[in-house]
Amino acid sequence: MLTVALTGGIATGKSVVASVLKKQGCVVQSADRVARNLMKPGRVAWQKIVDHFGPHILNPDRTINRPKLAAIIFSSVKERQFVNRLIHPLVLEKKKQTVRQLAKKGLHKIFVSEAALTIESGFIGFFDKIVVVTCPERIQLKRLMERDRISRQEAWKRIRSQMPSAKKAKQADYVIDTSGSLEETIRQSEVLYGQLLDDYQKKNKKDVRPPRTGLRLKAKQPEAGS
Repeated sequence: MLTVALTGGIATGKSVVASVLKKQGCVVQSADRVARNLMKPGRVAWQKIVDHFGPHILNPDRTINRPKLAAIIFSSVKERQFVNRLIHPLVLEKKKQTVRQLAKKGLHKIFVSEAALTIESGFIGFFDKIVVVTCPERIQLKRLMERDRISRQEAWKRIRSQMPSAKKAKQADYVIDTSGSLEETIRQSEVLYGQLLDDYQKKNKKDVRPPRTGLRLKAKQPEAGS
């Protein structure tokens, strides 16, 4: 099975690419969804977060207030590092478990991990291929403000807390530029699937990790999509 990291900055359009790959038959696992499960009431990560930040971080139903937690960690490098050091290793272990289970069943060719901080976390060595989704910061800013209904200042704070897209792209085997229309992003994602399928076939044939090709997929249309 080919293991693929789908990464990129916040609000760059990863979910659109992920949905296309899933439709094509890839197994897609969202790191954010895994993290949410890890932080459910009573679980180890939940307890450590409550112990660290205090009970005011909770909603009335004892779930973690994610907007409140986000406001804290995006305002403090120290607090962000605390949460990342707690959650990221647990998420990676869950990915490893999933890959082992899928490989044992032998029913799937491509596993895709959708996660914004794969590169920053130092986990790219686990994956056969790295896909980075990018768009200009002005588009990223607009999307983030609209999606999370936050101010420009808060949006910039979150964007700046992550590695710049250009730096992420240097680590990529494939780059998807989502600055064009939604249709163009979908087209690129479909082309990407074909490339990943070729990579799977090469790996399966040789039983080694395929060499990185450096192929870059870029949108041409100027309108914001995804």
